[in-house]
Amino acid sequence: MSSTRVAAVDCGTNSIRLLVADVAADGTLIELDRRMQIVRLGQGVDRTGELAPEALERTLAASREYAKVAAELGATRTRFVATSATRDARNRDEFAAGVQAALGVEPEVVTGDEEAELSFRGATSGEAATHPGPYLVVDLGGGSTELVLGTTTPDAAVSMDVGSVRLTERHLDGDPPTATEIAAARADVDAALDAASAVVPLARTATLVGLAGSVTSVTAHALELPSYRREAINGTVLEVPRVLSACEDLLGRTRDERLALGFMHPGRADVIGAGALIWSQIVARVRDEVAAAGGELTEVVTSESDILDGIALSLA
Repeated sequence: MSSTRVAAVDCGTNSIRLLVADVAADGTLIELDRRMQIVRLGQGVDRTGELAPEALERTLAASREYAKVAAELGATRTRFVATSATRDARNRDEFAAGVQAALGVEPEVVTGDEEAELSFRGATSGEAATHPGPYLVVDLGGGSTELVLGTTTPDAAVSMDVGSVRLTERHLDGDPPTATEIAAARADVDAALDAASAVVPLARTATLVGLAGSVTSVTAHALELPSYRREAINGTVLEVPRVLSACEDLLGRTRDERLALGFMHPGRADVIGAGALIWSQIVARVRDEVAAAGGELTEVVTSESDILDGIALSLA
């Protein structure tokens, strides 16, 4: 079966990632190169409404590097997707021009719904699909968090303006965060979940699937991994109490204590507390809503197949 060599770029609020893969018409994906850099494009966006010059330069430097990798591997199609931070920025045209110069493609600033659909497609192309649906796929990013429910295709989706970077900048100044800061952050997430649950029927969830760096870092912590190992994290099934315990522990640590964890990326240590808080609130809310409807949610699945895989599959 013929395949197409593609380059997919996911540019979020905290990180920029590249996947070069061969994708067949039937959706089979063979990974050639996958890499990530923490560039913090969304630095200060929640407060200023603009992409900071230094954040732009970090992101465009990574884009130029990714262009070289894609060219060396012979990718014939490229798609660059930008998400929450770019959606919110007044100066996104400057960013778009820089990406065009670096990669020769126009960056797509996707809506929250489009982001959710790509995340769902990526997640359900991997290990998560071995579990029963409907799936609630949660893509927990730096600026926003997408919730999408469905079995073979999305039935309902919503994008919440809470993410690890945004919530850290809004509330979690302490090192470690104070009880007052944590309470304010929880209230922010709970308000977002109240609105989201009016759009996405959380109680229908059969399998809860978490994606992206905050979730995979929480999973690595729960597994007590000495270093980050994608193959050990992908497809992991954890009991709900174990997830909540790992989240609580990360939230209560100082930045230096988080940095000392062998699996922790240095660029994530200052925002993982907020990411863990968001994930714990979502897991607990879904568990409770499923229980209120007469069901039971005892486990959570972590997927390393995510929006990046969804972008690559969309190019086939």
